Amino acid sequence: MLEKIITLEDVSMVDFLGIHNSNIKEVAAAFPESKIISRGNEIRIQGTAPEIIRITDVIDSLLAHYQKYGKITNDNVKGYLNGISKMPVATGEDDDDVILYGNKGLVVKAKTTNQKLLVEQAGKYDLVFAIGPAGTGKTYTAVAIAVRALKNKEVRKIIITRPAVEAGENLGFLPGDLKEKIDPYLRPIYDALDDMIAPEKLKLYLESRVIEIAPLAYMRGRTLNNAFILLDEAQNTTPMQMKMFLTRMGPSSKAIITGDKSQIDLPKNLKSGLIDSLTVLKGIKGISFVELDGSDVVRHRLVKDILAAYEKSEK
Repeated sequence: MLEKIITLEDVSMVDFLGIHNSNIKEVAAAFPESKIISRGNEIRIQGTAPEIIRITDVIDSLLAHYQKYGKITNDNVKGYLNGISKMPVATGEDDDDVILYGNKGLVVKAKTTNQKLLVEQAGKYDLVFAIGPAGTGKTYTAVAIAVRALKNKEVRKIIITRPAVEAGENLGFLPGDLKEKIDPYLRPIYDALDDMIAPEKLKLYLESRVIEIAPLAYMRGRTLNNAFILLDEAQNTTPMQMKMFLTRMGPSSKAIITGDKSQIDLPKNLKSGLIDSLTVLKGIKGISFVELDGSDVVRHRLVKDILAAYEKSEK
């Protein structure tokens, strides 16, 4: 009798094996002449060579399914055992709009016309500006695009950054170093990543700096190669900071810059790097500018009306 050990890496064991190991027990029941034991993050298979090959094929298929959809159901297991690749229960969503399948099978998709355009342009161009008001999903969509690129091994890492500008608060009175002070302002980024990547894998990515989240000041002097780089809240950069960021791109990098021209927190005597870049970079081939507006608001239904009221008041 032969033995093979499969080590499961970056996998939520509960989501993959099922509650009380129900998924792996289903596989074991289909191969009664072999022995399949799950222990820790290892699956130990004992049996004849032909049986081990068949079991390995099933487990590999389930792993590929998990990496795409974030979970395995009992029906999925039965489908693969029968040689039929059954995907999750239909979501009613158009697959063309799906960016990725996130944590626990969450479907992350482009929900509006301009969000779809952002996804499309990010596929065509190495540098994309996504500009629009709060609630239009520009940051969430940009994070999803970057995570998809990482999952598809199009890049080796994701770098997410934003300028350290107080939104009406004083960072200087907060405890900790610059990164610790700005981390609370990066909460929307962490929330998006929580939706898209299993907790164990996300923790590993952050610890190994496969995913790096840092203040813009930390980017100075670096060359960021083979990476997907996101600059969030770009309206709060100065022209010098924007130039510094743009010149960090290595030959195999892609970048998305998100910002809201109506929420500039810089002192009044400073020009916004985002506003400046729209003029300076206009006409350069290889750069795309995507404008999102009130029609793209995907938060509570009142947010769209609130934005419209403020816009009317400011005019």
